[in-house]
Amino acid sequence: FHAFFAVLMAGGVPFPIYPPFRRAGIEDHLRRQAGILRNAQARLMISDAEIRPLSALLMGLAEDLRAFTTIADLGRARVLLEPMPASSETMALIQYTSGSTGDPKGVVLSHANLLSNIRAMGETMEASSRDVFVSWLPLYHDMGLIGAWLGSLYYGAPTVIMPPLAFLANPGRWLWSIHTHRATLSAAPNFAFELCLKSVRDEDLKGLDLSSLRMVVNGAEPVSPSTIERFTERFRAYGLRPEAMAPVYGLAECSVGLAFPPVGRAPIVDRVERRALAADGVAVPAARDDATALEFVACGRPLPRHQIRIVDEAGRELADRRQGRLEFKGPSVTKGYFRNPHKTLSLFDGDWLDSGDLAYVADGDVYLTGRVKDMIKRAGRNIYPHELEEAVGNIEGIRKGCVVAFAGRDERSGTERLIVMAETRLTNDLEKARLRDKISQSSLEILETPPDDIALVPPRTVPKTSSGKIRRSAARALYESGTIHEGSRALWLQLTRLGIEGILHRARRTVRRGVDFAYAGYWWMLLAAFGLVLWPLAVLLPGRPLRHALLGAGGRAFLRLTRIPLEVEGQGALPKGGVMVIANHASYLDGLVLSAAIPGELSFVAKHDLSRRIVAGPLLQRLGTIFVRRVDPKGGVEDTEAVVRAAQHGARLVTLAEGTFSRMPGLLPFRLGAFLAAAQAAIPVVPVTIRGTRMILRGDQWFPRRGSVSVTIGEPLYPDGNDFAAAVRLRDRCRTIILQRSGEPDLEHERVDLPPD
Repeated sequence: FHAFFAVLMAGGVPFPIYPPFRRAGIEDHLRRQAGILRNAQARLMISDAEIRPLSALLMGLAEDLRAFTTIADLGRARVLLEPMPASSETMALIQYTSGSTGDPKGVVLSHANLLSNIRAMGETMEASSRDVFVSWLPLYHDMGLIGAWLGSLYYGAPTVIMPPLAFLANPGRWLWSIHTHRATLSAAPNFAFELCLKSVRDEDLKGLDLSSLRMVVNGAEPVSPSTIERFTERFRAYGLRPEAMAPVYGLAECSVGLAFPPVGRAPIVDRVERRALAADGVAVPAARDDATALEFVACGRPLPRHQIRIVDEAGRELADRRQGRLEFKGPSVTKGYFRNPHKTLSLFDGDWLDSGDLAYVADGDVYLTGRVKDMIKRAGRNIYPHELEEAVGNIEGIRKGCVVAFAGRDERSGTERLIVMAETRLTNDLEKARLRDKISQSSLEILETPPDDIALVPPRTVPKTSSGKIRRSAARALYESGTIHEGSRALWLQLTRLGIEGILHRARRTVRRGVDFAYAGYWWMLLAAFGLVLWPLAVLLPGRPLRHALLGAGGRAFLRLTRIPLEVEGQGALPKGGVMVIANHASYLDGLVLSAAIPGELSFVAKHDLSRRIVAGPLLQRLGTIFVRRVDPKGGVEDTEAVVRAAQHGARLVTLAEGTFSRMPGLLPFRLGAFLAAAQAAIPVVPVTIRGTRMILRGDQWFPRRGSVSVTIGEPLYPDGNDFAAAVRLRDRCRTIILQRSGEPDLEHERVDLPPD
């Protein structure tokens, strides 16, 4: 609690990660967390003292991580006099979704996103300060952090937070906490209800009263119709009303919640024809005596101010009872994944976000049928893995909730194979053979096809997320690696491997930094040497063409010696006579690059302040630079007239139309002066796009990086008049071309304050 708000008040961005649970999987766990820390560029980790021994390993694997501390340590630090200011759009949280080690997805959420979601869920649940929430959900998971804790905080509702391990050790403690505190609200994933059914004995429930519950949310993983039915039936005798059970749907990309049922409505289970859904994607209601029917639970309707639609593969919205991709939008949705533009691009479909889930809508309710990437295609049919997993989990000898079905590729036929991985404590070969027969028979009854392979594995082999969901892709990777039956490595060996890898990682990083510093030193020494030679020559040599030829040759030589490739396209496009070259501005290198890329004499249009610089002033004056006053209205008019006269006399003028640059990628608004001069002088404008200089030498920093540069010279654009409106049209045409070629975002509406000239 303290750490989360302390980070926000100090101006940081918190992101929770989950602690290691099993000694056998600590190596895989730390690798996954290190991948998250690298993506987030985390500087500080706050945790319990028990985690401190592992912090050195993580700092070895995550190069930006600088320190580890505890709440007790922070309590001895100086008091923050006042919190850092924040707006509704300020980043409040990064939620990392379950992904692979090398490609973590950090969902960026603003304060506005969190508040919108909490308010929408609260409206649907009829939440108020009169409620009491009991939760064992971990605070590093969105349902526990946002749904239970922050939601209760917003509504001023008392909240009882249990340690997750206390629930896992004794699920009955959750039920008795609801009884003791007369809880009205609670929440848990589907496996928690199964664990209560399996582990809580009848004799431990004497006197239990659950009648205070108005709503107990079941979400964060696929909701099983069987689980809801059996849990409701068993605990009805202890005061649990069927209408208190609330299957919901949500995802991190929508903060946490997206669809909830109305308060007081019992769960709805839809039975549909298996063949129609598998073959045609149509959820046809099944007959009562259809033993092969599929069952799906209604997960409610979109939260207030949120929308859901179901689309086909072409992005067209589907009618009711047609299965397709679920897309959503609303005030709770993220703007993307942190430092993962590729995944962010694939997340959006215009204004809508792609959930990656398959679903259909019937009577306004959403029915989830599976994940797009988990669907197994076999003989022209779609196989729903969660249905088979649930059936196999009910077989005696198989650990319930520890079964995963996935598709494996048959390299010979090119088709998908059906693989079932299931945990069991049995070790006898004959007993395991009988289990395989039962699994095959169960698959035949449900899917009319047996699995291609059945892998019976020891407990704690099937990979899971922090919330208990099956990590299907990780299970597939484990199966394909061929190490599925290998015993887990000893703890000392796992930690030794991580320690060695961390040392090697830090060594590589040190070498890389050393090389970077050496390059930067060489870069600046070379620039200084060129300056010492070229500056006096450019100032003293007679004839402006000679000076420009010298500067261009020097620029090309500098780029070659610093290993910066320069690619120029469209050199023949620059017309003869008076012309206005308009380029984007990304770095201090832009002037040098333009001189190296465009042969011949160029007259730069620069801010007046540069004329007073000790080094730059004399050089620019000798090169024929025209200085303009950008924030002085009277002087600006005179300077524009000077630019017009130069253009009319055949000068090739060069203007960096943004007037300034920043370290942030993006094309800023273009200043109008150069275009007004071009319209009045009736000369063409040539759009020139510079790419790569920002990455080499960013604004507000003086540490050059390796990179390449490209310059694209566009076709000349001619003004269609000589008035103000013609200048505006010319500017907009030119900016559109440069924006398309720059590969950077459009910052047209970004406010830019120019410094005094």
